[in-house]
Amino acid sequence: MWIHSAADVLSLLLKVFSIWFFITALLFWKKPKKYPIKAPRTRFACLIPARNEEAVIADTVQSLLAQRYPRALYDVFVIPNNCTDHTQTAAAAAGAKILNCTHPVRCKGDALRQAMDALRDEGYDAYCVFDADNHVHEGFLGAMNNAFCAGARVAKGALRAKNPYQSPVSGCYALYYSLFDRIFNPSRANLGLSAKLVGTGFAVSREVIEATGGWPTQTIAEDAEFSAICAAMGERVAWVPEAVTYDEAPTAFKTSVTQRMRWSSGIMCAARRRLGSVLAAITGSRPGLAVDSLLFLCAPAAQAISVLPMAERIVESVWNGRTDTLLLAAGLGLAVSGGAMLLLASWLALTAGVRDRRILKAVAFFPLFMASWLPIQIVSLLRPARDWKPIRHGACPDWRRSGEEARRLPRLDKSA
Repeated sequence: MWIHSAADVLSLLLKVFSIWFFITALLFWKKPKKYPIKAPRTRFACLIPARNEEAVIADTVQSLLAQRYPRALYDVFVIPNNCTDHTQTAAAAAGAKILNCTHPVRCKGDALRQAMDALRDEGYDAYCVFDADNHVHEGFLGAMNNAFCAGARVAKGALRAKNPYQSPVSGCYALYYSLFDRIFNPSRANLGLSAKLVGTGFAVSREVIEATGGWPTQTIAEDAEFSAICAAMGERVAWVPEAVTYDEAPTAFKTSVTQRMRWSSGIMCAARRRLGSVLAAITGSRPGLAVDSLLFLCAPAAQAISVLPMAERIVESVWNGRTDTLLLAAGLGLAVSGGAMLLLASWLALTAGVRDRRILKAVAFFPLFMASWLPIQIVSLLRPARDWKPIRHGACPDWRRSGEEARRLPRLDKSA
C-alpha cells in the first residue's frame, strides 16, 4: 500500500515539471521585441577554450575576425589546454591571440576562469564564450552590442547545427537546437525569464564577472551551473536570436550518448552545488527566474526517477493479471508519443529552415533520439560522468556554399 501511495506522490511531483514547462511554452508563437540597433560601443573579449582542436580552430577564429563590428572593439583569444596537437599554432596562424593556462585544467570552466583573471584589467566590457568547432555569424557581436546597450548583462544567442545533413544524429541535434530557439527561449523572453544558457554563443558583462569574483563554476556543466548562479543573483539571461552560432554536431549515436551523458551528469552535479542558493532566491526580487532555474536543474534527475511510478504500475498490472491492458496502454502510449515527436520534428525542420529532403532521416530518427534521453538520465543519476571528455571534431562538408544554408543566415540591417 505504501509503495502505491509513494508512487502516486512521486507522479504528482513529476507532473509539476510537465505543467510548468507546458505553461512557459505557451507564448512561443509571439516574437519577442527586438533590441534597438545601437552604435557599436561594447568592447568584447571573445574566448575560445580549445583542447586538441587543430582541425577546426582556424574557421572559428576567422569567422570572429570577419565580424561586422569595429575591429578596435574586440579581440579573439584562444585558450589551448591539455593539447597534444598543434591547436595553438593553428589558432595563432588564423589570427587569434593566445592565452596559455598556468594552472591545471579539468574542464572548460577552469580555462575560462584563468582567461578572465588574466584579462581582468584589460578594459573589456563583456566576455563572449565560444566552442572551438563553432562558426560565428558575422552579425553576432553587433547583435550582442544592441542587447548590452539596452541593459542586458548576460545574453544568449541562437544555436544551430553546422552539419544538419551529415547524418541522422547530427540532423537530430539541428532539430533539438531548434526546439530551444523556436519554443523554449522565445517563450521565456516573452515572460521575462532567462534563455537557456548552453555552453557556447553567450556573453557576460564584466560587472557580473566581478560580482561573482571571476568565472565561478566548478562542474563539467559550466553553462548550467552559471545559469543557476545567475538565477540566484536575480540576473536574467537575455535572449538574442540575431546572434547566431553554428556548432558542429556529433554524427555518431555513440558519440552523442557520451556527450549527452556529460551534459546530464554535469547538470545533476550543478544542482547539488547550487540548489540551496537557487531555493533561497525564490523569496527574492525575481522569484520566477529562481523557480524556472530550480526546475531546469532538477529536470534530468526527475526524468530519471520517473521510471519508478511506471515500474510500480507494471508490477501491479502483472501481479493482478492485467498484462493485456498493460500492453495495450503501452502500445497506445508509444504510438501517441512517437507520432507527436514526428509532428514536432517536421514542424521544427520547416520553421528552422532545414527543409532539404536529406533532413527526413533525422525527422524519422527524432523520436528515438528524444526517447534515448531517459536511459541517459538514469545512468547519469546512478553512475555520473565526473570528468570532461573531449568530443573529437573534424572538418565538416563545406556547408557555407549551400544556397539553402545561405537562406538560413539571419539578414543584417545595414545600419548594424
